[in-house]
Amino acid sequence: MRRSLLAAAFLAMLSGCGPFWVNPYIAVKESPLNWVNIHYYNMSKKPIHRISVYITGDGYVEVKKGTSDLISNDFAKKYRDDNWGDVKLKRLKISPEDVNNILQNLVNHGVLDKEKTGKKSKKESFSRFIAVKANISNNTYSDNVNIFEEDPDLAEQLLDVIREFDSPTL
Repeated sequence: MRRSLLAAAFLAMLSGCGPFWVNPYIAVKESPLNWVNIHYYNMSKKPIHRISVYITGDGYVEVKKGTSDLISNDFAKKYRDDNWGDVKLKRLKISPEDVNNILQNLVNHGVLDKEKTGKKSKKESFSRFIAVKANISNNTYSDNVNIFEEDPDLAEQLLDVIREFDSPTL
């Protein structure tokens, strides 16, 4: 009996029926629970220029830009900083179908792929930083890494999303 259970478990492992790997390349289904939050910093300029784009599955888009720490951190504490009030906020409404297309494009370019291999950039220092957090069809990504370093192709796709809603000089 015990051997048959072990054999069944082993066969299930081989057939891919276990929780060992989740396919990060999924077909995105429209849902108001989907969201993506992209943070971009241009560190070659002083003070650092920041842009944040937050998109929800029901079409709410919030674009924040400026030099304040509040762009990327709602709990920033440097209220005496000269750049504290430098926040420009723009809110937009787009169709859920457009959101779904944006999210599907990001998924197709690996935004949920936590095991990217062979894509890492050879460049040693970066003057730009881009990070993404997302919940897409109950799959999450929230590593706080510089996507320019980890996956330059995905970084360009994320910049394209930012450019869709704001046209800053990047």
